[in-house]
Amino acid sequence: MTRRRESRTLILDAAERLFAERGFDATPTMAIADLAGVPKGLLFYYFPTKTDLLRALVGERLDLDPIDTSGLIARGDPARTLLNVTGRLRELQAQSAVRRVIVWREHRTHPEVRDRLHDYRGQLQAVVERVLGASILHPIAARRVRTAAAAWVAIITTPTLLDHVGDEPASDDEGDAAAGLAEPADLPALADLISAGLRESAA
Repeated sequence: MTRRRESRTLILDAAERLFAERGFDATPTMAIADLAGVPKGLLFYYFPTKTDLLRALVGERLDLDPIDTSGLIARGDPARTLLNVTGRLRELQAQSAVRRVIVWREHRTHPEVRDRLHDYRGQLQAVVERVLGASILHPIAARRVRTAAAAWVAIITTPTLLDHVGDEPASDDEGDAAAGLAEPADLPALADLISAGLRESAA
């Protein structure tokens, strides 16, 4: 890695850490430069504005690398398959503050992040659709698998508004902490519900 490329990566790494900890608006560029160990002028050389830095961060680090889905497919058990692939996606999310926190928080106020999140959800849906289709043993219309995959992605990427039934709605900070791939307590039941719509009798 060249020194120039290394400096750019250090800046992105520092921005990812600080945006996750403090939020975009509460993070000054000087703090990013200090954490990265680079002059502030060098930060602005790569990223003329802080928004440019955010755009680069989500543009480059909100991608799903190719996933080996062969071990996630439970043949004849779409519900288990949905839970398997969600578990794998959660593992990948845990490795990235961009996937885990930043994009879900900042999409509310930054259109460029919102657009990138839309693309990311499309990537998630493609993965879910692929494994779900492979788990179904009987002939089924592709549109039904696509619809089921879209429903599942909506479920797992919608932060829960209530931690428990009857509790007060989560505060903004709690909502941020719960963002990303949501995990409601009844996720297996929701997987069963999605799977029920894919049974052969309904084809």
